[in-house]
Amino acid sequence: MTDAARPMPLPEPALTDRHKLGWGLAALVVAGNMIGSGLYLLPVSLAPTGASSLIGWLVAAVGAATLALVFGALGRLRPDADGLAGFAESGLGRFAGFTVSLAFWSACLIGNVAVAVAATGYLSFFWPVLKDPVAATFCNLAIIWIATGAYIIGARTASWLAAVALVIGLIPILIAVAAGARAFDPVLFAASWSPSGAPLFETVPASLAIIFWAYLGVESAAALSRRVRNPARDVGRASVAGVTLATAVYVAATVSVFGVIPLAEIAASSSPYADLAQRVFGGSIAGLVAVCAIIKTIGTVGGWVMMGGETARAAARQGYLPSGFGAGDRTPVANPLLGAAIMSVVTVLSGQPTLGGQFGLLVGVTSVLTLTIYGVCSVSLFRLARRSRARIVAVAGMAFAAAAVAFAAPGYIIPSVGFFVLMTVIWFTVMRRSTAPVDPTAGDA
Repeated sequence: MTDAARPMPLPEPALTDRHKLGWGLAALVVAGNMIGSGLYLLPVSLAPTGASSLIGWLVAAVGAATLALVFGALGRLRPDADGLAGFAESGLGRFAGFTVSLAFWSACLIGNVAVAVAATGYLSFFWPVLKDPVAATFCNLAIIWIATGAYIIGARTASWLAAVALVIGLIPILIAVAAGARAFDPVLFAASWSPSGAPLFETVPASLAIIFWAYLGVESAAALSRRVRNPARDVGRASVAGVTLATAVYVAATVSVFGVIPLAEIAASSSPYADLAQRVFGGSIAGLVAVCAIIKTIGTVGGWVMMGGETARAAARQGYLPSGFGAGDRTPVANPLLGAAIMSVVTVLSGQPTLGGQFGLLVGVTSVLTLTIYGVCSVSLFRLARRSRARIVAVAGMAFAAAAVAFAAPGYIIPSVGFFVLMTVIWFTVMRRSTAPVDPTAGDA
């Protein structure tokens, strides 16, 4: 998963304009939050689409920019909302809040397994035995439980693990771009354009759910509102600029891989950026890329274990999960232990013959689940907004999320459908209670 999504910030003292961000610096923050370990195995998952996935990147970028505007508007309308669940509940009621809260928690857990798989993929660069499905499964489980142990020791431990990995994680991508600039082969790139021979209007939409994995967390742009000089104008501008910058990096990295490595080798790889570095710069640089990718992915697992635990605690505070998940500022040990147990089950059930296949399955399911959440939040914005511009943005967000989900592979959609059916049954048979009707008030969006 990308490393962007973070809990909504706690109230802070007002900042003077001198200490606030301009839109350019804010855009760098947005881009830096998105560009992370979510990209490390994507070339393998995109191999069936080939180099034509570049078109999908551009379409996904437009959708991500639109959704960033959706969350920017929601942040201005409901600055005190408790994350995505709060946005959904504000406009659509507690059923929507309950569903989005548990869906986001599930996405945290499933997506975190995908990041653990990426870590194992780059570990297999040094220990090829980890390419074996059984060995890979045990390695995935070890990474998850070590990260959970760090969170149990203390949230600061997990936070430091994620923070140390942040800058290190950019090194593989930068080396990949440099390798592509040095050794790009236009003939090889053209040969990998559409490996299936199917028309682009079939292959590109089908790749959107996989590609959008790299943009998950785009809602974090709303958290910048209180820190920019002119939120009404600059949050949207910074969001779009940040998405554009991240897209430039993603496109450059994708072109580099498909323009240097034959498609068949990409499809069979478990560490595509290390393989790229080895082809162009030799084994020592490839080893550096693999080490950086391992540090980054394991750091991301640690950060998202904490994110999953805090999401579950917030859900318990809202009454959506049992109080045993935590009340107030206290997160009991049972919370992360249950999360790790669920991730362990997902790890075993999602096993595939190759790490790339397992990664693609987990990424697809997580993206569909999260895009559905984004669609619900777009509907909430439409309900809350009083200005036509915000409503147009809401409709555009709904349309993109719905289209990306509709074109996804059935194997990605079915688990999400099953999840929302289960949540509906639980709500109306167990959780439903008397609540005040939603009465949105006029906002400034």
